[in-house]
Amino acid sequence: MAAIPYGYDLTPYCGAPPSPLTLVSRWNLDPGLILVLLAALAAYGVVSWNVRGAWWRKPCFYTGWLIGALALTSPLCPLSVSLFSARVGQHMILVSVAAPLIVLGCDLNPERTSAGRSDPGAHRGVLLAALVFAVCLWVWHAPGPYLQTFVSETAYWAMHLSLFGAACWLWAGLLDKAGRHPVASLAAALFTTVQMGFLGAFITFAPRPLYAAHSLTTLAWSLTPLQDQQLGGAIMWIPAGAILVGAVVLSLGQAIRRSEAGAWAHTAG
Repeated sequence: MAAIPYGYDLTPYCGAPPSPLTLVSRWNLDPGLILVLLAALAAYGVVSWNVRGAWWRKPCFYTGWLIGALALTSPLCPLSVSLFSARVGQHMILVSVAAPLIVLGCDLNPERTSAGRSDPGAHRGVLLAALVFAVCLWVWHAPGPYLQTFVSETAYWAMHLSLFGAACWLWAGLLDKAGRHPVASLAAALFTTVQMGFLGAFITFAPRPLYAAHSLTTLAWSLTPLQDQQLGGAIMWIPAGAILVGAVVLSLGQAIRRSEAGAWAHTAG
């Protein structure tokens, strides 16, 4: 198990590890974070004020914003100091639930063509997004960088912003309503499902605890560090994987519809 680097004071951004009795009162009310969240909400309101699109897109954004805000400010934040499984749960909420909802809500352009012209580089964009997301996921769940997020607020926010940003980029390609690059979207969704599942399985079946930050904080929750790690790996592997399987099905459906549309156009011509 990696040791905490000499000279560091382990004071994570979310505070000291909570106890089961104090958890419900441990909200993260960081003024800077709340200001950024409210600014993002206000900016969306201004941009979307006079935009007419599908009625459900704005509720998608507001729901995604609320879920993301709660993941960062609710007692889940301090719980993630105690439990690796809570930290993984926080990550999966942000990248697999909040990110796709926000992406759906930000697609407010009702004039975007659903067929016809296609950006020649679009297929490379979604594949690159899948690769960048995979790199972020593996780097920040490696023991060394993961530990740094407990001793450096810069590392903590670099982790969250890079994971969330890469996830939004990826979901923007996977949820492209125009279906302009369905084969690339399918490949990206499959790659993401496999690599995330592999990482989750690797963490779940590791023979020893990998994360020094939780070596003394899990017992209050009736878990050993290894049991906590196994739970975290399973969260990444199964629930998050199931959401991505849905993205695979969506991408496959887009590919089939586009193929059928092309065949119909060829026949009609």
